[in-house]
Amino acid sequence: MGIATLDRPTIGGVRVHGPGSPAWLLVALCAATGAYCLLRMRSGVEEQRRAAGGEALMGFGMAAMAVPATVFSPPGWAWPLYAAVFAAAALRALWAARTGPHHLHHLVGTAAMVYMSLAMAVSPASHHAHTGAGVPLVTGALLLYFTGYVLLAGARLVPSAVPAGARAGVRWGDRPELARACRLSMGIGMVAMLLAM
Repeated sequence: MGIATLDRPTIGGVRVHGPGSPAWLLVALCAATGAYCLLRMRSGVEEQRRAAGGEALMGFGMAAMAVPATVFSPPGWAWPLYAAVFAAAALRALWAARTGPHHLHHLVGTAAMVYMSLAMAVSPASHHAHTGAGVPLVTGALLLYFTGYVLLAGARLVPSAVPAGARAGVRWGDRPELARACRLSMGIGMVAMLLAM
């Protein structure tokens, strides 16, 4: 690792290029998304509540991982704990995937969190140094998936012709476009974290 990389800020211990403010923007985005998902858990629709709970866990977990290491460097036992929590969430998503394919995205997201946690547990300081070896296969595959997801989710948010009264009786926590915006935010955050690896 060259001298030029020593003074770069980090995201969750991951060295990134540029100022530290993008790390804080990522923390804010993920924490706000997690908070909104907690509010969505008050929905009258059981499926909405379950999905919102998993998304809240993802949002807050991503926010915690994105805190710059210059501010807080988690103890060594934190990364295996993160991996265990998200592995349990991945098993839950795998079980839920029996009822519909929309749970598969949550499964990929939790698996990505397990992967990043394990990468940090193995080598928190040097794992992300630029070695010139290229992007690891798993990181590249996850980047492709989440980039595609972000593009698709963004296209789905484009307003369509909806009758004026169609959303009048729908509570704000049950509105599908807000849930899609929430997932889009987390997808963007995941892309940013994977790029920093």
